[in-house]
Amino acid sequence: MSRLLEIVAPARLGRGFRLLLASSWLSNLGDGIAIAAGPLLVASLTDDPLLVAAAATFQWLPPLLFGLWAGALSDRLDRRRLVVVADVMRTVVLVALAAALAADVATIALVLGALFLLGTAEVFADNSSQTLLPMLVPRGELALGNSRLQTGFITVNQLAGPPLGAALFALGTVIPFGAQAALVALGAVLISRIALAPHRSEPATTHLRHDIAEGFRWVRHHAAVRTLVLTIFTFNITFGAAWSVLVLYATQRLGLAEVGFGLLTTVSAVGGLVGTASYGWITRRVSLGDLMRIGLVVETLTHLGLALTTSPAVALPIFFVFGAHAFVWGTTSVTVRQRAVPTALQGRVGSVNLVGVFGGLVVGSGIGGLLAQRWGVTAPFWFAFVGSAVFVVLIWRQLAHIAHADEGPAPDDAADDDPADDHPGGAQDDEPEDVRPGG
Repeated sequence: MSRLLEIVAPARLGRGFRLLLASSWLSNLGDGIAIAAGPLLVASLTDDPLLVAAAATFQWLPPLLFGLWAGALSDRLDRRRLVVVADVMRTVVLVALAAALAADVATIALVLGALFLLGTAEVFADNSSQTLLPMLVPRGELALGNSRLQTGFITVNQLAGPPLGAALFALGTVIPFGAQAALVALGAVLISRIALAPHRSEPATTHLRHDIAEGFRWVRHHAAVRTLVLTIFTFNITFGAAWSVLVLYATQRLGLAEVGFGLLTTVSAVGGLVGTASYGWITRRVSLGDLMRIGLVVETLTHLGLALTTSPAVALPIFFVFGAHAFVWGTTSVTVRQRAVPTALQGRVGSVNLVGVFGGLVVGSGIGGLLAQRWGVTAPFWFAFVGSAVFVVLIWRQLAHIAHADEGPAPDDAADDDPADDHPGGAQDDEPEDVRPGG
């Protein structure tokens, strides 16, 4: 057991990293259960595509509304405490939802409200927790640390969680949400045991709006990070349109039952594990710019393949390839950002990226719901294919700039009001560059 622990979480990364990793894996298992149980709950209450898409919107809207504030607060306050408080709030909402389901008083409005509250708490938890890794491990170990966190995300959130959530939902609607509440609460306990050094050298004397503006200004002057944000926003519009009605696509188009719907995410996670195993080999042989280009092409063809097929035997391999792409893209983008951004700005720059991620998803989910209601569940996938293809053509040449994505100060460097002066090429290029959904 000790040898396995050393492989998964090497002792040189420290006790704090091991606690962070364990907390992340537990919370991700809970969230993975909800990936399947949440849409299945909504679909059990309504088959209206607009309401099904609205469920995705209510989960994706909070980061757009509160992401910037969460980032500013995480750079001002105790990041560990923010994660703990947010996870406690998530636990309370999940217990209340489980109680409503047990009493058979849960309506679609109540479920949508619960999803919004869960999404709001998760904004603060996720934004702050993502800033903890650079505070716990050396800069040179960030890629390894992120790889371990991503491996856990793929294994428990994408691989084990969804089929478990679907199976638990089939046993009883209360069970998956009660299980998620217990896992999130345990994750909060582990985070509370991490010891962190102070991350702000002087007391905050400015308004939060000033801090938020500073984060935007830093992103605007750093060409590579700016590209990541702009590309993720655009591509998540197309991704969000298709994935917002995925539960209807799986049941109506592919004819899959509850457990079969969870299987889609499981197969995608298996692809992610392949991406995990081959990540080092890939990045040693493929430039970052070419890696981004390949990823965007894979995602574009994913939407086309799903729009064309009605066969689970065809859809499942598509999800497998998409899962491998998602891991490679996500790990690369978060590592690039963490290497480039000073510690004092990690929360705010991460929140700008978060707004790009979920801003695209919110817009896309609204489009997806309308298209599915008017022309059927495959219409959002056709929209996603055409939109992605157009953007790939427009962004193709600019992706070469991502080769400089991790140039910049070490995370311990002080923030500067004009960071372009500190980064070669930081403000010399006004062209957008890269990212993938969730990256």
